[in-house]
Amino acid sequence: MTAPLQQVGTAHAASLAAIHAEAFPPREAWGEDAIALQLAMPGVFGLLHPLGGMILARVTEDEAEVLTLAVAPHLRRQGVATALLNGAMAAARGKAARTMVLEVAIDNAAARALYQRAGFAEAGRRPRYYADGGDALILRARLA
Repeated sequence: MTAPLQQVGTAHAASLAAIHAEAFPPREAWGEDAIALQLAMPGVFGLLHPLGGMILARVTEDEAEVLTLAVAPHLRRQGVATALLNGAMAAARGKAARTMVLEVAIDNAAARALYQRAGFAEAGRRPRYYADGGDALILRARLA
């Protein structure tokens, strides 16, 4: 589902938080304040898919990190996450990042497949990383 992505800033925090709340369980959703604080940090950027998806990422030196990626449930498996991830990877390359990293729940097969298609490979593991005690995989992709 292609649509132009919009670069966002702190003024968009409420919209991004609404998408995040729809996409994640209440204990995991980021609120408006948390998103605004992230977007105000140096190197952090966000992209909004107009149909209901968002991504926040950060570039430090030559590495980028996906902070969060959220897609409204009714839009999943329609290319929204792929568009957001590709957009963030391109934006990070434009900011001189050579690699991108992220964490994903080991049991999130759909997200892991998305990241694998985008060229991410396992680089490590964080045991009991999530509030429910689940492990996270650290994934890395080359951007250059």
